[in-house]
Amino acid sequence: MAGPPLEGVTRFEVEHETRRLEERVYGETVRVLAAWREVLARLGLIGQDPGRYQGLGYGNVSARLGPFGDVGRGQRRFLVTGTQTGGRPALTLADFCVVERYDLATNQVRSFGPVPPSSESLTHGALYDIAPAARVVLHGHAPEIWRHARALGLPVTPADVASGTPRMAVEVQRLFRESTLSGTGILAMGGHEDGVLAFGGSAGEAGETLVRHLARALAAP
Repeated sequence: MAGPPLEGVTRFEVEHETRRLEERVYGETVRVLAAWREVLARLGLIGQDPGRYQGLGYGNVSARLGPFGDVGRGQRRFLVTGTQTGGRPALTLADFCVVERYDLATNQVRSFGPVPPSSESLTHGALYDIAPAARVVLHGHAPEIWRHARALGLPVTPADVASGTPRMAVEVQRLFRESTLSGTGILAMGGHEDGVLAFGGSAGEAGETLVRHLARALAAP
């Protein structure tokens, strides 16, 4: 019998062009995003542990790239950490790529950069599509938030929806439309052990949302 799907395994079809990202174009955005990603790593929300998730790296971050005007769905470009970079304490430009296109219906992603995109890239794209004001998405693993999500009043995706799949992306969009997600800026992924997603208009807003709810969860009975 097949075991459960591994954490961090890419489940979409990737059309990736390996090439260097230019410092003058992406450097400032990467530095800000990498700084918040390091904060989350120090808190244990991103990382790699032999005793967790089959030893694979966990957590990823992304930031929208312009243009920010009238852009069609599946075409909102974003920087995202590369697949299986969770175990690195600090990231540089060489650990990111740019997602140019994504299609939930066909389960495809097109990207370029030094490394292929994170396995959660479809979900990041889905959030940028449904929440055009969002500029940063942070995906961390926070057992305390995940366990207390409903008690904290957070939206939760169904337990039978796996991470990195079109269904997860669709469910995240549904929650944005039908729950309090547009206001809370954070959700728990019911079928993705310990997984949480936070987003905001800046890295600081998304990061503060995630850390604030971690404090709320730690204070829960």
